[in-house]
Amino acid sequence: METEQGTVTVSKTFQEHLRQLGLNEFPCGLGSWNRTRFSSQNLKSWKGLIPKMPDDVPPQEETIDALLRLVQSPKSPWAQLKDATTEDQYLRELAIHNPLIIEDDFLFSYFTSLRVVDKGVTLIDEDLLKFQKLEELILSANRIKEVDPMNLPPTLKVLELYGNQMTSIQCLCSHPPPALQHLGVGHNRLLGYLESHYITATYWPNLVSLDLGYNDLTELRFMIAGLCTLSQLRLLVLQGNPLALVPHYRGYTVDCLPQLNVLDDITVSPEERHLFQGLSCKLALAKEKAYLTVTLKKVSGVLDSSVLDEEPELEGPYIAYSYYVTYNFVEDEKDAGKEFASNKDEVMKSTESPLLSTVLSSEENETEEDPRLNPAPGSVLFSTIRKPWSNVIEYNYKMKHTLKDLIPLKAFLLLGTNITIVEEKKVSWQILPTPVESPPSSKKGKGEKGKKGKGKEKEKEKEKEKEKEKEKEKEKEKDKDKKKGKKENKEKEKEAPKEKKSRKKDSPKEFRHDPPILRVLGSQLLNLEPLLSGETLVSSLCNFGTVRSAETDKLTWMRNQKTKIKKKPAKRRAKDQDKKKETTIFEAPDYRPDPLTLDFEIQLCHYKSLVEAMKLPCP
Repeated sequence: METEQGTVTVSKTFQEHLRQLGLNEFPCGLGSWNRTRFSSQNLKSWKGLIPKMPDDVPPQEETIDALLRLVQSPKSPWAQLKDATTEDQYLRELAIHNPLIIEDDFLFSYFTSLRVVDKGVTLIDEDLLKFQKLEELILSANRIKEVDPMNLPPTLKVLELYGNQMTSIQCLCSHPPPALQHLGVGHNRLLGYLESHYITATYWPNLVSLDLGYNDLTELRFMIAGLCTLSQLRLLVLQGNPLALVPHYRGYTVDCLPQLNVLDDITVSPEERHLFQGLSCKLALAKEKAYLTVTLKKVSGVLDSSVLDEEPELEGPYIAYSYYVTYNFVEDEKDAGKEFASNKDEVMKSTESPLLSTVLSSEENETEEDPRLNPAPGSVLFSTIRKPWSNVIEYNYKMKHTLKDLIPLKAFLLLGTNITIVEEKKVSWQILPTPVESPPSSKKGKGEKGKKGKGKEKEKEKEKEKEKEKEKEKEKEKDKDKKKGKKENKEKEKEAPKEKKSRKKDSPKEFRHDPPILRVLGSQLLNLEPLLSGETLVSSLCNFGTVRSAETDKLTWMRNQKTKIKKKPAKRRAKDQDKKKETTIFEAPDYRPDPLTLDFEIQLCHYKSLVEAMKLPCP
C-alpha cells in the first residue's frame, strides 16, 4: 500500500515491532547456536514435529533451556522490552522452540490483540485486515485524526483510540465493526452536542462499554438521549467534559439510564438510583450552568515591612502597608455574583484599575510589570479587600462564580489558577504651609517718626487703663462664681475642651500621595483538574515559603511590646526583665519563622439528591 511521505501506518509500526522482538536473531530463530537440532537429518527423524536437541550436541551450540533463560531473565541483554505483552514473550519463546513456524501467515493468525501505543501512527491502513483473529486493537497516544472503518477487522470487539486528534466519531459510523463491545475515544477533540447523533444503537447495537471522557462535549440532555438507545450499555465515562460540570449531571444520567452499572468508574448503587428518582423529568429543560464558590479564609506568616522603615520627619514620608490576595478565574456571566460578594466594589477596582500592575513613578522609576500581577489569557483577576498587617490576616472572602460557557471553564480548570499575595505600599508627604513674606518697609522722614512716637505713648497708657479695668471685672466675676455654686463651674469646664477641639479642627493637615507600590510576597499555581475528574472540592493550604526572617520577627515583637508598655506603665520594670529573656528566642540557631500560608478552597456544585436539586440554585 502506497502512503504519503510522513504517514505512519499501523502495519509499518507492526513490522518494526517484530524486528525489535528479534524473532530471527540470537537467541531466537535459526543459526549456529541450533544448527544440529534443525539439520535436515534431524528434521526427517522427527517427521514434522518440533525437533529436540540430540544427545551429542557440539560445544559451540546452546541447549533449549539455556536459550530460554536468555530471554526470560530480566538482567539478560536479550530480555524482553519494557512495553512487551505476554503475547510478545510467548512468541519469542516459540521462536526458540520452533523458529520454522515464524512466518507471516502464522503471525497474522496468531495475534488476537494488537497494542500500538505512542508510536506516531497517523493512518489505519488496509493491511490490518490480514489479522484474521484480531479482537482487541489499542491505538492510544498517536496522531490519528480520522479512521476508515473499512480497514478494521470485522472480528474486532475492543477499539481504543485514546489521546489522538479525532474531532468526531462520525467517520466510524459509515461501516462500524458489528461485534464491537467497547469503544474508547477519551482525551480527543470531540466537540459540541452533534456527537450525540453518532452514539446510538443504529451504529453500536452490541456496545457494552463507552468512554467519551475528557473531550469538549456539551448539552447533557442531547447526549443522554442518544445513549438511551444503547440497551446493552453498562459502563459509561463522561467525566472531563464540559457537560459534566453542571450540578445535575450525575443525577440526570443515572435516572435516564436505568441499565447503567458504572458511571465514571463509580458503581451506581440502588440507594443512589433511589435518591435521583424522577430528576430526569424535573430538570429535563434545566439551563446548563456551572456554579463554583471560591473561599479565601486567612493568611499567616506575612512580612511586616513597616518595622524596616525609619521614623518619618514632620514633612514625611508617611508609609502605610496593606495586604490582599488575588486569583484568576474565567469571566462570569453579566451581573452574576453581586449578591454573594460583599467586597464586589473592591474586586472591580482590583480588576479595572492600574493597581494590579507594579506602579512607580512613570518617568523617574521605570520598572517592568510583574507578570504575576496580571491575569492569564482568557481569564480575569479577582481580589480580596486590602487589610493592614496582622500576624494572621482574616479575609473570610467568598465569591460565587456562575458560568454558562462551559468549554472555556474546562480549559481553565486544566490549567489551574494562580494565587498571589500582594503587599501594597502607599507613601504620603505632608504639605506644609508656605511662609507669608512681609512687604519691605519704606523709608520715612523724622517728622513722621516723631508723630508715631507720641502716638505710641498714648496707646500704651490706654492699654494700661484697660488692663486695670479688666482685673477689676475679673475680681467681681470671681465673687459671683463663688455664690452661683458648683454646677455652673462644671458646665464651663465641659465647654472649655470643646473650644480647644474646635480650634484643632480648624487646621486640618493636607498630604500628597505617591502612586502605590506593589510587591508580590508569594505566588503559586493551584491544580484544579480534580474538579474535572469527579471531585467537588479542592482545598489547599498554599505554602509560599518563608518571607520573614529572625531579625524582622524580633523587630515586630519589640514594637508590639512597646505599645503594650504604653498602655500599662506600672508593669514596665517586670516586663523589661522578661523582654531580655524572650528576645533570645529570635537569636537561637534553630529559630524558624513561620512560612507564608493561605487557606484556599474552591467548590463545584453537584446535587446529591432530587430534594437538593429542587431547592434554590447552589449557594
